[in-house]
Amino acid sequence: MPKTIMTVDDALTMRKVISFTLKGAGFDVIEAQDGVAALGVLKGRAVDAIISDVNMPNMDGLELTRQLRQLPAFARTPIILLTTESDPEIKNRGRAAGATGWIVKPFQPEQLLAVMSRVLPA
Repeated sequence: MPKTIMTVDDALTMRKVISFTLKGAGFDVIEAQDGVAALGVLKGRAVDAIISDVNMPNMDGLELTRQLRQLPAFARTPIILLTTESDPEIKNRGRAAGATGWIVKPFQPEQLLAVMSRVLPA
């Protein structure tokens, strides 16, 4: 049974790139355009990992991560944050929110797949 990944990003093109890459590697993918929408989709639904942009309207990736970590169903779910910033402060804020890791945009599809293979047991 394929693992399910949620991708959360306000940019449709970024969601499509991530979805295309993950589906090509055999994952099921569900999408949301921001943190509020992601919480709605995730109510009563389990996913194996979440990839979220940091900067989004309505609810950013840091707040989404904080809220998910408060829910027992997502306490251990890998959450990977995407950011265009390489500032160590962003990584520290992500770590404090409960993120498992991060990827700096732009990234190569191989980078995304390498991170997924590290955070998701085979």
